[in-house]
Amino acid sequence: MRILIWHMHGGWTDAFVRGGHEYLLPHTPAGGPWGLGRAGRDWPGTVKEVAPAELAGADVDVVVLQRTEELALAEQLLGAKPGVDVPAVFVEHNTPRVQLPESRHPLADQDRIAIVHVTPFNALMWDNGDAPVRVVEHGLPDPGYRYTGELPRLAMSANEAVRRRRVLGTDLLPQISRGAPIDVFGIGADEVPQALGAGARVASGGDLPTAQLHAELARRRAYLHTARWTSLGLSLIEAMLLGMPVLALATTQVPASLPPEVGELALDPDRLARAAARYAADPERAREHGLRARDAALERFALPRFLADWDDVLEEAVARVRRSHLLRRTA
Repeated sequence: MRILIWHMHGGWTDAFVRGGHEYLLPHTPAGGPWGLGRAGRDWPGTVKEVAPAELAGADVDVVVLQRTEELALAEQLLGAKPGVDVPAVFVEHNTPRVQLPESRHPLADQDRIAIVHVTPFNALMWDNGDAPVRVVEHGLPDPGYRYTGELPRLAMSANEAVRRRRVLGTDLLPQISRGAPIDVFGIGADEVPQALGAGARVASGGDLPTAQLHAELARRRAYLHTARWTSLGLSLIEAMLLGMPVLALATTQVPASLPPEVGELALDPDRLARAAARYAADPERAREHGLRARDAALERFALPRFLADWDDVLEEAVARVRRSHLLRRTA
């Protein structure tokens, strides 16, 4: 299939574009949220940059939408209405933000475009109305076992950890750091130590390219995931694939996706701090739990399963529009 998709969520897209299709990514000289194209990523040759003006009348088999604004934009660029003239699906990456548990999804009042949630928790918490619903859990390329755990410190990877303080649980780091020092990586990581104050044993690891980030994460004794309210983080799965044991708040999808033997899952930050201290004092225990975490990630979040699930979703989207066209012709 020829798939139109905007480069909006880099980590997720990195997995999605490794399927057996041709992927058209709008690209403009200015880049930005609507024209990133490949953005220099090391992606297969089947990922093609295309100027928005070139999409008029283009032979597109399905549109993968990730933002509500893309509904009108796709129709404008293609001259075809998503879900009516051209098959389309909508990927919902996020948990609902307001009016829980009555949060109604923006696409809830239609039945032509499937809402594809990235976790069962998200599908449950959104009010999806009459829209078709599918869940395709994450799948990631395997970076390989990289764990050394040589540094008795925790690693956390999160973008804009200060701005998203409550969502990502950044406010919990001083408390958890009593068990072991914490290094924060990602966009805005340099702001975190100052924002938390001198009493926190928290340092910035910087915002690193993926390969370097993986190497630095794997040097830390364990991975810390403190998000209160978010979809299951790709960085958490990457850390497990690297062979890192996990300390995680047992919120949203975490308890259902991570078996207890991968580390410590808890709602009490003090419990996570105590687990961090145990790992700091016992590197062999950390290594053993990290191997279990890697096995669990390979079993549940394998890339081939993810791509096969997405093939099913895309074929369903094409079939749904074909049935609609047939019904209109026979009406």
